[in-house]
Amino acid sequence: METLKGKNILITGATGGIGSETARLLKVSGANLFLTGRNAAKLQQVASDCNVTTENTFALDISNGAAVDELKKKYFQQLPTIDILINAAGIGIIKTMETLDEQDFLRSLNYNLYAPFLLLKAFLPAMKELKKGLIINIPGVLGKVPMAGAAAYSASKYGLVGLMQSVREELKRTDIRITNLFLGGVDSPFWDNIDLRVQRDKMINTEEAAKAIWFLCQQPASGVVSEMVLQPFNHQAI
Repeated sequence: METLKGKNILITGATGGIGSETARLLKVSGANLFLTGRNAAKLQQVASDCNVTTENTFALDISNGAAVDELKKKYFQQLPTIDILINAAGIGIIKTMETLDEQDFLRSLNYNLYAPFLLLKAFLPAMKELKKGLIINIPGVLGKVPMAGAAAYSASKYGLVGLMQSVREELKRTDIRITNLFLGGVDSPFWDNIDLRVQRDKMINTEEAAKAIWFLCQQPASGVVSEMVLQPFNHQAI
């Protein structure tokens, strides 16, 4: 496994349960981190907890193209290269077609599909210059299997999988790797505002989900983990 010491890593969604735990593990492993999130106060708290300087953080709406351009500028002011991009940002809108409206649907696409596209456009060229890098996405199991009430969410995540698989084909002559992590139910703030009866005590905790990402960041240079599935033992959808 590759060492993480000295690796330059961008984590989007660092204020979420999975993102913050991932940041903690990677920092302890000696990585140089740049953290983003929507909520500036939460972002500074995570940065403080992980001993990341304020200069290596940027609060933004990740679905805003101009904001992502500014993120790119600020990132490369602090770190010379990008070794790993972790797309941990996203939103979960779980509604039936009867209650799902156009705004909900477009928000799902903007944050879960359009935002990763913007990040690719911003940071993939730097990886191409060095012909190496790693991009980790978290489509979740609903990017692989359907669920009633998840039309908008699954549409965005299926789209993310298709986007990344196509880009992977374009990168075959480089050492840039793309990994999709299909997480099942994770007990995180994701579920706080979702009106769905779930057994959160049976879910994967955020620490275990973060350990999966930490593991994927250490893939050997000679190979790639294209996909990983991690789901609750008693609720296997795949």
